[in-house]
Amino acid sequence: MVDRERVRELAQRLKETEEALYRELRDEREKVSCDFAEERIGLLDYIRRGKISYGLTAPVIYGMIVPAVILDLCVTVYQAVCFPVYGIPKVRRRDYITLDRHRLPYLNALQKLNCVYCGYFNGLIDYVREIASRTEQFWCPIRHARRVKGVPTRYWHFLRYGDGQDLNRRWKQLREELHEMEKRDSSSDAE
Repeated sequence: MVDRERVRELAQRLKETEEALYRELRDEREKVSCDFAEERIGLLDYIRRGKISYGLTAPVIYGMIVPAVILDLCVTVYQAVCFPVYGIPKVRRRDYITLDRHRLPYLNALQKLNCVYCGYFNGLIDYVREIASRTEQFWCPIRHARRVKGVPTRYWHFLRYGDGQDLNRRWKQLREELHEMEKRDSSSDAE
């Protein structure tokens, strides 16, 4: 039998480790101040040096922006309509989608565009994943039978696959955790 308290403790340590990593990287950023202007490659040189195959695949890559924007719109509307009904705290886009690398002066215009694209797309995936994770916690908080890579941290609190013992009480408890999260978010936003 899995010790639920031990799982909570490990998940908390995982969260704390991630926070420590971000602090370390923030400290690193504050220590580094270099001028990369000498290494900047102009747009035309950058394009000329690139492989032809890269240029040929560009329409496929940039074409993905259409389904990405549609996905963004759909999940944003979904959570705006459904989350208040379920009492699930809304996911703030700005916590996941960060567009800042295009301000780096040592990047040329195409590199800046690529940074905006990747920042948006990867942030969007994380935003969608968090919305899906909160939905999963509300409707189906059961871990999978097989190991899954890249699960959200709340996944470890879900019910074990095949463990139906006291299902309704534990399911309700997981929903209550979401409601408590909503209350905490509301009170911290008010401050």
